[in-house]
Amino acid sequence: MTHVTAVLRTDEPPLMHQAVEEAVRLLKEGEVVALPTETVYGLAANALDPAAVTKIFEAKERPTFDPLIVHLPHKNQLDLVADVPADIAQTVKQLTERFWPGPLTLLLPKKAVVPDIVTAGLPTVAVRVSSNAVFRKVISAFDQPLAAPSANRFGSISPTSAGAVLSELDGRIHLIVDSGASLYGLESTIIKIEPGPPKPVITIIRPGPVTPDDLKAYGKVKVAIRSVIDGPAESPGQLASHYAPRTPLRLLEQPSDFIPEPGKRYALMSYRGEEQDGYLHLTDWEEVMMLSPGKGKLPEAAVRFFHILRRLDELGVDEIIAEPLHEHGMGIAMMDKLRRASVRHAP
Repeated sequence: MTHVTAVLRTDEPPLMHQAVEEAVRLLKEGEVVALPTETVYGLAANALDPAAVTKIFEAKERPTFDPLIVHLPHKNQLDLVADVPADIAQTVKQLTERFWPGPLTLLLPKKAVVPDIVTAGLPTVAVRVSSNAVFRKVISAFDQPLAAPSANRFGSISPTSAGAVLSELDGRIHLIVDSGASLYGLESTIIKIEPGPPKPVITIIRPGPVTPDDLKAYGKVKVAIRSVIDGPAESPGQLASHYAPRTPLRLLEQPSDFIPEPGKRYALMSYRGEEQDGYLHLTDWEEVMMLSPGKGKLPEAAVRFFHILRRLDELGVDEIIAEPLHEHGMGIAMMDKLRRASVRHAP
C-alpha cells in the first residue's frame, strides 16, 4: 500500500506539539511512524501489538527472523517487558542508572506480553530507553513500549536525518518526525550480562556508542561480534550482510591490497584524509570524503559515518573503497559495519 509520507518539523514549540500529537495519534491507530533517536532514526510501532509490529517488517522488507529493540517510556519500567534474573539484578540496576536514557540496549529474558514477532521467537528481548527529547515526548504521551529498528529498507544504510528516512521509506509510511541530525550516528550498543565469579561478564553483541571502556567498571567486558547468515539472530544487528550501500563496497585493510581495474570508477571513504595514511594517491578517485578531516577523532567519524556512506552511494561509481579506522572505542562499531557492508558484495 502506498501512503503520502508527511515530514513534520520540531524546531519550534508549536511545530513540536503538532508533530508529537500526530505521531501519537498514528501509533494509537496501529500505524508505524519514523522517529528520531540519539543514535539513528527509528521506525516505531506499538511493541505490544503484533499487527502494528508486522507493519514495521513490511515497510522495511525486513525478515521476521531478525529481532527488534523495544524502547521504554522510562528506565523504571523495565519490568513491563523483561524478567531480570536475580543473579544479575544489581549489575542491571547499575547499568541502567548510568546509561539510561542513552544508547545502551540490554538483552534480557522476555515477558509473555512481548509478542514473538518482536523477538523473532526468542526467549530474550532487547530493551533500551532513548535520550532524544522528541522521541521521549512521543513515547511518554503514547505511554506504551515502542519497537523501533532503524528507519530504512532492510540491510541498507541506517538513516541519521529525516531526509535519509524519506529517501528510504517515502510512500511506505504516513509520517516522519524531523528533529535534525542524530547525535551519535551509530546504533546503540547491545550487551548481555552473565553472573561471575568473581565479576559479572558483560558481552558486547553489537558495538556502538557505549564502548568497552565505558562498561569495564561494571564487570568483565568481552566483545563477541557474531555474524549470522541464516536466522534467527540472537539480537538485532547480527546479520552478516547489513548496513550496506547499493554500490559495492570494499574495506581496504592496507593500501598495498588495492589494484585499480582499468575503466572502473572508484570513490574513497577516508578516515582523516591524510596523505601519510597511504590511500589518497592509489588511483584517480572520483570523490574522496573524509570522516574526521585531519583529526582522526572517532566520535566525529561516527556522527558522519552513515551520512558519508549514503553520499558516496549516490555518486554512481563502480566501487566504494573504505579505509580502516582505529579499532577501539567507537571505531569497533564502525569497522564491524564496514565488514558487514563488504559481505554483501563479496565474490
